[in-house]
Amino acid sequence: MSLSREIKLILIYTAISFSLPGQNAPGFFTPDPHYNSGRVNGTLLTEGAVFTGAMVALDFLWYRKFPHSRFHFFNDNSEWLQMDKLGHATTVYNISALTSDVYQWSGIQPQRSAWMGGITGLIFMTTIEIFDGFSNGWGFSSGDMLANTAGSALAVGQFLGWNEQRIQLRFSYHTTIYPTYRPELLGENGAQRVIKDYNGQSYWLSANMYSFFGKGDNFPKWLNLDLGYGADGMTGGKENPANLNTPEVYVRQRRFFLSPDIDLARITYSADWATPIARGLNILKIPAPAVEFNATQKKVKLHFLYY
Repeated sequence: MSLSREIKLILIYTAISFSLPGQNAPGFFTPDPHYNSGRVNGTLLTEGAVFTGAMVALDFLWYRKFPHSRFHFFNDNSEWLQMDKLGHATTVYNISALTSDVYQWSGIQPQRSAWMGGITGLIFMTTIEIFDGFSNGWGFSSGDMLANTAGSALAVGQFLGWNEQRIQLRFSYHTTIYPTYRPELLGENGAQRVIKDYNGQSYWLSANMYSFFGKGDNFPKWLNLDLGYGADGMTGGKENPANLNTPEVYVRQRRFFLSPDIDLARITYSADWATPIARGLNILKIPAPAVEFNATQKKVKLHFLYY
């Protein structure tokens, strides 16, 4: 099932979580070095409310529109050139990393925060996968769960090994022509197309250069280098239908990218509230020049600006 419907909830959760009241903290947006019961309780209550609200909203706005069935499995690993799997990994990674930050802000010990964040991300997406398992049009996907686990493991492993996220998973989107031919599948309006049109989505493995190679104060701490993956020419999950109302014959293509990026959370801000907001915005790839290698056409292309 399409995953980017949850991406908005990451930013919502971040904004709500960092607005919780604290007790005896050195600064409202500064992580407390000691266990802060007020922040911890507020975080857990907010997290529970956001989770419950999100699940109720998804059931009401999405799942009730489709027939239910007995719980069943569904193998969708060959669909959409695996774009949906990268979407799952990216969503779980960001939920895990952001909630780990919130737990540390609450004064919970860093290693425990890492595990709690990773489990939070898995619980969130596993619940959605269970909903899929009871939906007649989909099913519980082991491929989705593997992607979910990989996203969580990436966040937890970096917190445990480096106490920071040197490598992030990011998302970008641009409009394409394909929803015109299959709006019921690829989206009937702009908001739906961001969620459903995998042709316009790209997923990025974003590595911070300073964390790996930086020496001295002159090296920019905010500079990232991204390896991206996208796909094009898809008007169906596994294959393109032949009866589209278009003279064009679209070829399904795998596309790889190399592009610079910015880690907004590593920029120094005068306002203490700016860093938490920057962490939330880091789920999005900054538009930038990119080199594309089209694995299907075996061609290299330069983009002045890509996202």
